Amino acid sequence: MNNLIIVFVGGGLGSLARYGIGKVFSQWPSVFPFGTLTANILACLILGVFGGWATFKSTDLVAASRLFVVVGFCGGFSTFSSFSNETIQLFLHDHWFEAGTNILVSIIACFAATFLGIWLGKTFLAI
Repeated sequence: MNNLIIVFVGGGLGSLARYGIGKVFSQWPSVFPFGTLTANILACLILGVFGGWATFKSTDLVAASRLFVVVGFCGGFSTFSSFSNETIQLFLHDHWFEAGTNILVSIIACFAATFLGIWLGKTFLAI
C-alpha cells in the first residue's frame, strides 16, 4: 500500500507541474506545442539525473525513490500521448513543418536531456 501512495503523490505532483507548464505556454499564441515539448524535455532531464544519482546509491533507497520520481512524478509530468496527438493535429491542419520539427526536436532534445541528466547525476550527486 505504501508503494501506491508514493506513486500517487509523485504522479499528482508531476501532473500539477505539467498543468503549470501548459498554462505558462498557453499565454503565447502558437501552433507549436511548446508546453508539451518543454514538459517532456524536463521529464527526461529529471529521469536522467535520477538515473545518474541511482548509480551510487543502495538498492533499497533507489527502489523507493524510483517509484516517486520515475513512475510517479515523471509519469505524470511527461506526456507521450499529448505529443502524439498534437503532432497528428499539426499534420491534419497542414502544419507539416511544425509537425516534423516537433518530432525531430522532441527526439533529439529528449535524448540529449536524458544523457545530460545522467551525466549531471553521476558528476554532482555522487555523494
